Amino acid sequence: MRQRIEFGLVWLLLKLLGLLPRGAARAVGAAIGWLAYAATPRLRRTGLKNLALAFPDAPAAQRKTILRAMYRHLGWQLAEFCHMPGYTLERANQFIRYEGLEHYLAAKQRGKGVLVLTGHLGAWELSSFYHSLAGYPMGMVIRRLDNPWINRLVNDIRTQHGNRVLPKDDFARGLIAAMRAGETVGVLMDTNMTPPQGVFVDFFGHAACTASGVARVALRTGAAVLPGFLAWEPAEKRYVLHFLPELQLADTGDAERDAVANTQMFTAALESAIRRYPEQWLWVHRRWKTRPPGGKAIY
Repeated sequence: MRQRIEFGLVWLLLKLLGLLPRGAARAVGAAIGWLAYAATPRLRRTGLKNLALAFPDAPAAQRKTILRAMYRHLGWQLAEFCHMPGYTLERANQFIRYEGLEHYLAAKQRGKGVLVLTGHLGAWELSSFYHSLAGYPMGMVIRRLDNPWINRLVNDIRTQHGNRVLPKDDFARGLIAAMRAGETVGVLMDTNMTPPQGVFVDFFGHAACTASGVARVALRTGAAVLPGFLAWEPAEKRYVLHFLPELQLADTGDAERDAVANTQMFTAALESAIRRYPEQWLWVHRRWKTRPPGGKAIY
């Protein structure tokens, strides 16, 4: 019963926000973000702790401003998601543009598959949706939502224009198959992991347990790896889907050392993007929860 009620509420929210003009829906989304900021003290504490770890020299007021802006961006993303079922390429092109698409096309041309390295930065749901609208459908490594009805509803929207979902609990096999078929898969690589799936690399000056599967699959298949993310550009009042140049992988023949070195390179690329758009990253995730042996708990 609880799951059915949750589904009904989510469905109703999607329909109501989807009926509003996009600008009005974003305004409502921003208001929802402000309410969420006020109603989630535990998440606020996590966000401020993470910001203190990442930007120890920034004034406390500045870190709080970043966190408030993050909640606004989450509200905007909710509004965009509610409008995504009705977006056409012509409509989306009015508020989204590419930057660096040539990097993606060059990587795709190699024919060995493309791993798009991304994270919970900017409008991550809209990014893969827009890319599929533009004629470049891709796979997405996604954790199944606990509510199966909501999971199906959300995935129906994600895959409306040819995208497909690769469940996170069996992502390695799916990634290898996709790369051998020359496909593109986006991977959110900025979440806390646990060994042995994760290895410890530096992230904002602190050891962070990070998934090493992307590095291992890339070396095994010869797939191209390049960062990609959709960020809001305030000066343009539009989103920009960035594709950065393909990353050159370390390949010394020592599989474990290469996995760590390449995972560190991927993490550094994500950190660079987050530093560029700090108010658009998901600071409320407990990114440094897993500690190295003997390490002191952060949260």
